[in-house]
Amino acid sequence: MKLIGPFKQIVTLANLPLRGKISDEQIEIVEDGGIIISENKIYKIGNFENLKSDHQNIAIEGIEGVQVVLPAFTDSHTHICFGGNRANDFAMRNAGKSYLEIAESGGGIWSSVQHTRNASEEELLQTLLERIKFLISLGITTIEVKSGYGLDVENELKMLRTIQKAQQQTPATLVPTCLSAHLKPRDFEGSNEEYLQYILNEILPTVKEENLAKRVDIFIEKSAFQPEESKAFLLETKKLGFDITVHADQFTPGSSRIAVEVGAKSADHLEATIDKDIEFIAQSGTVATALPGASLGLGEKFTPARKLLDAGAILAIASDWNPGSAPMGNLITQASILATFEKLTTAEVLAGITFRSAFALGLEDRGKLEVGLKADFVTFKTDNFQNVLYHQGSLKAENVYIQGMKIE
Repeated sequence: MKLIGPFKQIVTLANLPLRGKISDEQIEIVEDGGIIISENKIYKIGNFENLKSDHQNIAIEGIEGVQVVLPAFTDSHTHICFGGNRANDFAMRNAGKSYLEIAESGGGIWSSVQHTRNASEEELLQTLLERIKFLISLGITTIEVKSGYGLDVENELKMLRTIQKAQQQTPATLVPTCLSAHLKPRDFEGSNEEYLQYILNEILPTVKEENLAKRVDIFIEKSAFQPEESKAFLLETKKLGFDITVHADQFTPGSSRIAVEVGAKSADHLEATIDKDIEFIAQSGTVATALPGASLGLGEKFTPARKLLDAGAILAIASDWNPGSAPMGNLITQASILATFEKLTTAEVLAGITFRSAFALGLEDRGKLEVGLKADFVTFKTDNFQNVLYHQGSLKAENVYIQGMKIE
């Protein structure tokens, strides 16, 4: 057992609702506080001097200077296991080239598939660990990581096994997701339906047998998989015992309804979601995940986060870090910008990158600083927690703790 502090402010996020809008007045702040850690969990939070007095023989881990502490962040949607680079895609897109023109010139998702297939497992592991280290430095300690750049048995399993190996070498929590249904690969001879059946028959049984992922994702879009075939695929994956998440409504509306109908944990993107579907999502237990990095990378409109919250939806915010449409990877910067354009309160943003995003991954033991929860938290050198979003990612995390241990 140890006492960590004193902190100028402890922003607990305790007692905030899982769904709907939140005012900043609802944020609980413990001034001049301390946190007692026991067995990797939060044992007690309160005034530092009072805790010190009440536990006179406790070990103390002192905090230098003026710092605030928040729950560590969760990035619930990333594609950070990949090979290669698509900087040329970004340049071509900004020069006015269309998605189809970029793909025809050798870019697009298929370019990442080729690079990832050509990369060794060791190369993939090294670059994945480097990206995880960067995310930890931002205060992100729970990270979802998708496959989806292999698109055949050998390479999808290579990606998922790489993610599994990375988990053994990082203190962060990795949540692997099988996205073999990213798009039908060019070298697959058959229809979309036949490729989806190939995933069900040839990939998912091994994923389940080796416990490589408990989640399955699909990209429902005109350029990928169509609504009805996607729904049939998702229902089959549920029968196999997988949780579901969906790339929904990125460019065209409608697929978010499918996500809700099949009981998906989350529907991610939603930039094209229409008002009647916002209400449909809001009345469900499916988390609406905004991905502002994709909006910034593609120059597209943002997820209608304000409308979703006002309707009572569970809103998470994730980075979508990938080599094509969202190469930034800085969740704090993205969430701050989304807040500006969608008029989100600080409380709503912090909830969206902590306990609400963790909930999207089926994790309810983190994201708040409350007794009994996982002792993952992040500190910043400032006297006001509002500065974290105000500086839009340029205020760097000072210390990151995972299970109560400072990450060096």
